[in-house]
Amino acid sequence: MKLNIRLACLVALSTLAVGVSPTLSNANPAPEYETDGVRVINNNIELNRAKNLARQAAEIANGGLGNYRAEASMHGTSKESPFVDNGDGTWTFTFKGNKPGSSVYTVETVVTVSQDGRVRVDYNGRIRESSGI
Repeated sequence: MKLNIRLACLVALSTLAVGVSPTLSNANPAPEYETDGVRVINNNIELNRAKNLARQAAEIANGGLGNYRAEASMHGTSKESPFVDNGDGTWTFTFKGNKPGSSVYTVETVVTVSQDGRVRVDYNGRIRESSGI
């Protein structure tokens, strides 16, 4: 009898926890909104994914991790990465890279990533003086 009571309590608690969890989850993130023309991104999951896709595209374009490392900002928080929100569902990342172990950046990469995961390498070559990075 005691086992049935414990089982009933466990089922009741499980049902309660499942019923509450959607309100605690991020299943329905807050929508994006604009403030003074600046797009504020409440949910950085898409931007972080885009940053990672841009960095990975640069790694592939430069011969893999054995030959190339992107600058530290491409490994940190997405909001601090060198990106521009193009306002059309894409972000453009402009960043530098170097050979592993080197402290001198030799490569500049510009990658545009769409929210649906499409990636386009716009530039990958010598660092341009006018790049502003």
